[in-house]
Amino acid sequence: MPSPSHRNVQTRPARPSNASTRHAAEREERKAHGTPEKSRTPKRRTQSPERSPRQERTPQKRTRSPDRRSKRILVEEEYDSESESELESRTPQKRRDRSPARPARTRRRSPERKSKKFVVEEKHRSYDSDTTARSSNPLSIESLAKLDALNEKTGGRVKEREKRDRVWSEKKTVKEKIVTGRATKAKVKHRRRSDGTYGKVERRRVVSGPLLEEGRSKRARGGYVTADERKGKRRFGQKCWIAFGVVVLLLVILIPVAIVVSKKKSGPSGGSGSSTSGSDPSNSNLNGVSKNDIPTAAKNTILDPFTWYDTTNFNVTYTNDTVGGLSIMGLNSTWNDTTQANQFVPALNKAWAYGIMPIRGVNLGGWLSIEPFITPSLFNTYQSNQNIVDEYTLSTLLGPTKAAQVIEKHYSRFITEDDFASIQAAGFDHVRISYSYWAVTTYPGDPYVSKISWRYLLRGIEYARQYGLRVNLDLHALPGSQNGWNHSGRQGPIGWLNGTDGALNAQRSLDLHTQLSTFFAQPRYQNVITIYGLVNEPKMTALPQSAVVDWTQSAAQIVRKSGMNQTIAFGDGFLGVEKWQGQLQGISGLVLDAHEYTIFDAGLIALNHTAKVQYACTGWTGQMKLSEDTTTGFGPTLCGEWSQADTDCTTYLNNVNAGTRWEGTLQSSDRAVAVLSPDCPSKSSSCSCSSANANPSSYSDTYKSWLMMNAEAQMSSFESAWGWFYWTWTTESATQWDWKAGMANGILPSKTWNRNFNCTSAVPDFAGQGLSENY
Repeated sequence: MPSPSHRNVQTRPARPSNASTRHAAEREERKAHGTPEKSRTPKRRTQSPERSPRQERTPQKRTRSPDRRSKRILVEEEYDSESESELESRTPQKRRDRSPARPARTRRRSPERKSKKFVVEEKHRSYDSDTTARSSNPLSIESLAKLDALNEKTGGRVKEREKRDRVWSEKKTVKEKIVTGRATKAKVKHRRRSDGTYGKVERRRVVSGPLLEEGRSKRARGGYVTADERKGKRRFGQKCWIAFGVVVLLLVILIPVAIVVSKKKSGPSGGSGSSTSGSDPSNSNLNGVSKNDIPTAAKNTILDPFTWYDTTNFNVTYTNDTVGGLSIMGLNSTWNDTTQANQFVPALNKAWAYGIMPIRGVNLGGWLSIEPFITPSLFNTYQSNQNIVDEYTLSTLLGPTKAAQVIEKHYSRFITEDDFASIQAAGFDHVRISYSYWAVTTYPGDPYVSKISWRYLLRGIEYARQYGLRVNLDLHALPGSQNGWNHSGRQGPIGWLNGTDGALNAQRSLDLHTQLSTFFAQPRYQNVITIYGLVNEPKMTALPQSAVVDWTQSAAQIVRKSGMNQTIAFGDGFLGVEKWQGQLQGISGLVLDAHEYTIFDAGLIALNHTAKVQYACTGWTGQMKLSEDTTTGFGPTLCGEWSQADTDCTTYLNNVNAGTRWEGTLQSSDRAVAVLSPDCPSKSSSCSCSSANANPSSYSDTYKSWLMMNAEAQMSSFESAWGWFYWTWTTESATQWDWKAGMANGILPSKTWNRNFNCTSAVPDFAGQGLSENY
């Protein structure tokens, strides 16, 4: 049966779907034709006595018009253009069989929700069926017109409802896809591309089928995407924000670190070295060595070169040979002593006329005996409450394994062969190499990195030989600490010749010299090691002086007994050179080592710039001559340490976080050491370290001129005796203690002998030239 919307009005007028309207039209039609009116069926009709219940139900239940079709067929014809999924969702369930007592118009509908159009069509079919069964009389033209108008109005509402249902269904589909994508995202953290890699997948515009068919697809902020694509899009956004946050965090961390590193390299004072910078060594000389060549007992020990951080210029052939109980592992079997440091001095295999030919040497401080002010990078990463102030506390904090890694890397990088070449090029002829007792051994309770520095000491001596430099071997730290300062290994109480273990540590020190002197008495060291130091800076102002003198005498005798004929150096102990007159006269080949600084003396640091140069010329020269004369002093004397610095402002110079004399902030538990009022020449609150610690590029020409003159005056004075060793060759950030940086910044001579001032000229008035006395 065709749909009501396709009826021909002239042959078969449309009929109203409303029941009351339909019955009224029928009555009018019967009156026009003279047909008697049928009695209306009551809402609850009673069974007719003439007809049995079986006869009444049979035609209503089973008899249908030939044109009548099932409701499902009609729905399929109405929606034959729709997709199969939509057809199934809109097809109503079959209605239940009608009860004999219920008329068609009161039958209960399927529980499934039906559209208005479906209801209207159902009513039409019901009406047609009833009418066909009761009567075949046609409706009047007026009734059919009313019925068509009603159908047109109802049909429009049905079409509008269909449109809204379709849009709603499409939106629901999209929402379901989004929900599905979110659920999948919680399970899958990484999206996989088709090539097997993970990351962002190219998005494709996907539009639902019904929208494409109707030509109504819309792009809603990037187009319609699948759940997976929406998941990828969200994750891409999250990744962007996470990456952005990480970048910001890294910048916050790295920019200050970069500034600190930059300061470490050039520093506020423009230092020349770094303990931590540089690349790892190649260790290519291990290529021809097999690990199987190392005995099982020696593997992973100090004798295993495969455990060394740096094997450059070492002999990596395994040997367990020792001299004096000290390993020769790393040494080559041949050497050459024919090298000359410069044209003004003899080659190594020629004798040096000490006392006649001045020593022009430099210290390699802070290398094998670590000092915080030389390498602050090893200490400034810790909080003050951690109290990391020396090598003892540093090694304790790091632990054996980490300390060995950190400190050996420092040994490898801080001083290299290039430094020895540069020292020779600068006009030096001697180097003073400081080392500590843990290069040889450690004792119970010691946290120090044991024996690793020994091979670096031996390699350093070989580098010095290679460039014609004579070596002053300086034992900088003894067991127990001989002065309680950080460069002795442990800051605090003196435990050498003092305290509970004072005597034990003194004996340990003598045993060390037995081993050391035996080793360095070998023929290979007779020409290159020309000065052998017993101990650096014993603090005789806090120790029994006689005990120190007796120990010194015993140590010198051990050295001589071992076969060493080189000069033996001993420190003046801060007593003053005149105090050593007549001491230790029974041992030949000794030299007094005096360390001369103006900045650690309250009277000298307060001198103005002109007075300091004058003191360098008169004061130091006078002391050298006093000490050189055996009637007033010991005799042979050299200056083992000095500096051009005119303040004690350098960071950590007076111990970590200790303050300065210059500004009056030097803190100490010892009242004799503490300085709590400014000690610069003006002795006022105007005393400042900012200019002294500034980058040397900001120094005025007058200040640079003064620094150069102060250095040249001291060199001239010390050369009135045996000569001098500048403290030190390189630092991380302390220019006025750094010969290498001083040369680069024009405040130290490029050659040790090229000097413009020698104390024979008048010293200018630097204050009159505008040089501030308090900075």
